[in-house]
Amino acid sequence: MGHTIQQKTKLLARVRRIRGQVEAIERALEAEQGCAEVLQLVAATRGAMNGLMGEIAEEHVRAHVAAPGLAHDERAQAADELVQVIRTYLK
Repeated sequence: MGHTIQQKTKLLARVRRIRGQVEAIERALEAEQGCAEVLQLVAATRGAMNGLMGEIAEEHVRAHVAAPGLAHDERAQAADELVQVIRTYLK
């Protein structure tokens, strides 16, 4: 993937926040909180996951599709990989 240490740290922090959001959903369900509260937690977590997906997809495009000096077949393979992941993500 080729992230710098700073990017890795930033991504891991986002993942840890998402983990906290998922744990909040679990706690809400265990406490039998109202549907609206649980739905709000789920929506916020989904938004955080979408943000993480977007950030990693952007890095993939910049590093493996749009980077100067890449061979055409490398770009094509990277683009195909991204398309497959996006199709899976949107299911």
